[in-house]
Amino acid sequence: MAVVDLTAGLVLVTGPSRSGKSRWAEHLVEQHSDVTYVATSAPRPKDANWQQRILRHRQRRPSRWSVVECGADLAGAMHTIPANQTLLIDALGGFTASYLDLDADAWNKVTSHLMHALLARSQPVVMVVEETGWGVVPATAVGGRFRDRQGELAQLLERHASASWLVVQGRAVNLHSVGVAVPQ
Repeated sequence: MAVVDLTAGLVLVTGPSRSGKSRWAEHLVEQHSDVTYVATSAPRPKDANWQQRILRHRQRRPSRWSVVECGADLAGAMHTIPANQTLLIDALGGFTASYLDLDADAWNKVTSHLMHALLARSQPVVMVVEETGWGVVPATAVGGRFRDRQGELAQLLERHASASWLVVQGRAVNLHSVGVAVPQ
């Protein structure tokens, strides 16, 4: 794989399920010596498929990486991780899913807190962002809320990102090299 210069700032890695986005994010940070892997999803001990995914992620991670399982408190976790650490956050969807019961004002406060924590980091932050809304319209209100919040938050993050990658079918595309920002 090609080595990518990852010096600072927020780097987004997005794509659909099973595209290789987590592997690409891991590749982006592998040359850094001080890496903290931040897992955002709630535990699912009764979901065998989920447990298999977690196991594959654990097996790929170098033993020298620190791991923080923060659940919903992503912003709070970032404040506790030493400033010299490069962060790999996998993934934004776990964070978004944790706050689907909030009204719009409370959600905006949570995302504002997240943005402040992200922008305060001096070392690179690589964040995996699950793409939603490429196909079927969710049949439930909560599914629609997840899709909308995830998409809007991804666009907000992109406005602050130093790099963005789209991973599809195991191929990574540098969006800042080939894309143009959509006017707000």
